[in-house]
Amino acid sequence: METPEEFVAGVQKAGLIGIVRGSSGKFAADAALALMEEGFRYVEVALTTPDALAAITEIRAKAPVGAQVGAGTVLTVQNVTDVIAAGGQFIVTPAICEAVAEGVRQGLPVVAGALTPTEINAGMIQGATLIKLFPASSGGPKYLKALRDPFPQVPFIAVGGVGLKETEEYWNLGALAVGPGGPLVGDAASAGGDLGPLRERAREYLAAASRFGAKSRLQ
Repeated sequence: METPEEFVAGVQKAGLIGIVRGSSGKFAADAALALMEEGFRYVEVALTTPDALAAITEIRAKAPVGAQVGAGTVLTVQNVTDVIAAGGQFIVTPAICEAVAEGVRQGLPVVAGALTPTEINAGMIQGATLIKLFPASSGGPKYLKALRDPFPQVPFIAVGGVGLKETEEYWNLGALAVGPGGPLVGDAASAGGDLGPLRERAREYLAAASRFGAKSRLQ
């Protein structure tokens, strides 16, 4: 498991965290592993997925070297305990909740969900590793830009309705990474879903991250 500091550096370099929410643990594991095989370094599995913990254990056992699997929709102390037991390497919350402080206490990288300035400040006070601006689509990139003025040092990840077209704008405005879910995974984590289009979309997101990284290094 990476330290919180290593996690921040890794996420910033990758620019992406894949989000998988499936109709079963098996389908979610298959989709997550496909993302990792294409090059995603960080993938979270939402705990609202049936048998999500079993999926996390399977992904951890089969993940390519260097890939990290985490849990999303983590809300409670018990959730944190369960994720650790399953082998999860980071947690993501949808809100400022008891799981944030517990994850920090356990030494896990914690991506805390927040939308308002008050919530963002509360997450940082509790020791969150990164702040998940969620749902980012409610204000779009312009909202992130407005937040950067009072919170220039906060490490943001934009999550919630982030399509491929919006990724570079979020990165340009200072987001360390974006967290595509539905626009990336589609129906691939559900019965009858197809991993082929998922792999194609994964390559498109990865190519965008690579182009942005190359461009930013030249600036």
